Amino acid sequence: MGVSVVLIFSLIATFSLAILWREGLLRSTHNLVAASFFLALAMLIRIFSLDHETLDYVNFLSRWVEYFRQNGGFAALSGEVGNYNLPYLYFLAFFSYLKTPDLYLIKVLSIFFDVILAWGVMKTVAHFKSGSTRKLVAFFSTLLLPTVFLNGAYWGQCDSIYVAFTVWSIYFALSDRPKLSVIFIAISFAFKLQAIFVMPVFFILLFTNRVKFSHLLLFPATYFVIIAPAVLLGRPFIETLTLYISQADSIGSGLNYNSPSVYALFSVSENIGMWASMGIAIAFLYIFVIYAWLWFRKNRVTDEVLLTVTLIFCIAVPFFLPHMHDRYFFSADIFALIFALVFPRKLPIPLLVSFGSLLGYHAYLREAYLLPMGYGAVAMIFVLFMVLIELAQSINVRQQYKD
Repeated sequence: MGVSVVLIFSLIATFSLAILWREGLLRSTHNLVAASFFLALAMLIRIFSLDHETLDYVNFLSRWVEYFRQNGGFAALSGEVGNYNLPYLYFLAFFSYLKTPDLYLIKVLSIFFDVILAWGVMKTVAHFKSGSTRKLVAFFSTLLLPTVFLNGAYWGQCDSIYVAFTVWSIYFALSDRPKLSVIFIAISFAFKLQAIFVMPVFFILLFTNRVKFSHLLLFPATYFVIIAPAVLLGRPFIETLTLYISQADSIGSGLNYNSPSVYALFSVSENIGMWASMGIAIAFLYIFVIYAWLWFRKNRVTDEVLLTVTLIFCIAVPFFLPHMHDRYFFSADIFALIFALVFPRKLPIPLLVSFGSLLGYHAYLREAYLLPMGYGAVAMIFVLFMVLIELAQSINVRQQYKD
């Protein structure tokens, strides 16, 4: 690890402390010492993970950076490379100009967004519950959540980027800043298609008048701005605009890829298309049932209800959809953590969600199953029941208060 990487980590740590200072959390010696200790721990875990190379890095990410290096850096954005959307490719193109090993640069980018994610989690929790201790716990429990540091620092994946923007989007929606909320969910979607796990929440925001239809126009506007650099560099506009459609086959034809989804409960070798279609239909039906139930109770949709529904979608959508991969419950990991920090008696929820996610991580990173993935699916079922009960209770409490 070179001097440049040490310098970057120092800057990330300084940025983290600056965030906490800005939030007024380091004014006491006790908080300063505690924050310094846990920040050092979070950074050390990531530093010791930097040299690990996965097949995803060897077979894909490193080759994409090399493609940019051999074809003129940003100029190579005019061609087809990789199966990630353009915002992430902009970073890879930039990395091709630098002498620092691209393995480190790729991971450091995700680590930086781990901090942005932790900040968003802290702000969202603070929207519901005040107190410096709770805010510090929110920040550092995010940085120390196993799926967070394993995803970026160890695996070299970038899920913290799109989920960070998703969390901030929900925070802005809760704090009555709808324009920023729409812009941030658009950025999240531009980074990864998996933002669609949270996007159904916006219809609820729409019919509860938290977001206006005119605000939604910011979504395509933001997306166009993000893809514009590649188009200006020569990439065909329609091809760029429909990138996710053209990449639909890249997710694989199997029903499940080490994911704690419903398909982990049984093995299917025939009629895969039928089972996939059935899962898609159930996912849509689940969403519309939630919509219908809340439509007739729209005056009872509090911030707590919105947070609960967000978690439900983060779990239920990837749970029923086919072709889900091991990392696709990352947003569920984060919103389950937020949920438990807001409602401490719900601590089993993030534990169960992380359990399911980590089974998939273990399967990929260790190339062996710690336990059958069906155990993770069962954990997700329990969580869905618990969160649905919490949603019903939240609605009923609101109704009793009105009565």
